[in-house]
Amino acid sequence: MFLDRVKIHVKGGNGGNGHVSFRREKYVTNGGPDGGDGGKGGSIIFVASEDLNNLGNFRYTKKFVAQNGENGMKKKCSGKNGEDLIIKVPVGTVIKEAKSGKIMADLTFDKQEKILIAGGKGGRGNQHFATARMQAPKYAQKGIIAKEYNIILELKLIADIGIIGFPNVGKSTLLSMITNANPKIDNYHFTTLSPNLGVLKNSFGSEVILADIPGLIEGASEKKGLGHNFLRHIERTKILLHVVDVSGVEGTDPIESIDIINNELAKFNEKLSERPQIIAANKMDITGADENFKVLKTEMEKRGIKVVPISAATKQGLNELVDEVINTVKSYPDIVVFPEDYEEYEEIEIEKETFSIEIIDEAYEVTGVGIEKMLSFTNLDTERGFAFFQRYMRENGIIDKLIEMGIQEGDTVRMYFLEFDYY
Repeated sequence: MFLDRVKIHVKGGNGGNGHVSFRREKYVTNGGPDGGDGGKGGSIIFVASEDLNNLGNFRYTKKFVAQNGENGMKKKCSGKNGEDLIIKVPVGTVIKEAKSGKIMADLTFDKQEKILIAGGKGGRGNQHFATARMQAPKYAQKGIIAKEYNIILELKLIADIGIIGFPNVGKSTLLSMITNANPKIDNYHFTTLSPNLGVLKNSFGSEVILADIPGLIEGASEKKGLGHNFLRHIERTKILLHVVDVSGVEGTDPIESIDIINNELAKFNEKLSERPQIIAANKMDITGADENFKVLKTEMEKRGIKVVPISAATKQGLNELVDEVINTVKSYPDIVVFPEDYEEYEEIEIEKETFSIEIIDEAYEVTGVGIEKMLSFTNLDTERGFAFFQRYMRENGIIDKLIEMGIQEGDTVRMYFLEFDYY
């Protein structure tokens, strides 16, 4: 089964904790601190691969977590770094943050890498905190907790030409006749269930990639039928090969069919209406097709669109169509990636993460991603750690916000597992 959109959860590895220990050897007095550092957590790395053609690997596995770094040890031994988790996806995969829908990565060529989540840094051991005034520090940093996201993977096939048109107009037959693709073909009145890719070569050795986009219907942009599931694939194509049935045996009007499909493309993405098109007037071998073709050709030429008469079943006109397609593609060498106005996801530094304060059961409850992470790597049982905590509260505006909300001395403040009186 072809899978081109999936939601998964990814989390980087946490950093290992720094270690608190002191050198203990015979004949050595006051050996000093020798606690080692925690190892770095593993990162989540996405890699595009031409060996994959859909997201089927994610059908049953939905959660991916990189390895945590090991804790530091005595004798200044650092913990082992966690292994990175490499996740392979097809070329053309877009990674979106699920909540905002913003783009985190767009992998458009083979072996392209994106470190989506960096592993958490390891905490420093107590060997780093010795000073002339404090020669035996009993403090070590905790490792930093790595970020985690719910993300959406969307595959947008990268092809030079997108073959579009209503179901049963001969798109799959045409693809099989001019490329090395082997799609299932029959006189179906419903759409192909997955896109098909094929490589097209002309007599001079030029190659282009074609994608047979499953049949669109009126209302596809509004999620009618199956075509809406595949509209995103058209965004990647340089030109559109619009196949229409000019025989009239189905009772459809070729010009009306073209207008309906183009209207659906424009509704989905206005940029698609500007994409160059070639019309393949198919089923010319059927009686009555000639008259319909003349009307179609006259109308399309007024719009500046090239029309090529063909019969995919008998191979009539296919050489002319191939030459026209390849010559047109050469005029549009760049991969179309995204509309210019797409929103890119921006990472937020922990110190700049937003917080919120609510009064619950007569206590001021402070929450926020940055606060939660700060508490995770701050040892509040030590004087140094508590001083850092107080400085964080002051520098990030939490104290000012509490005062603005009317906090009084002796009032209770809660932060996740922490509860204290305000003075």
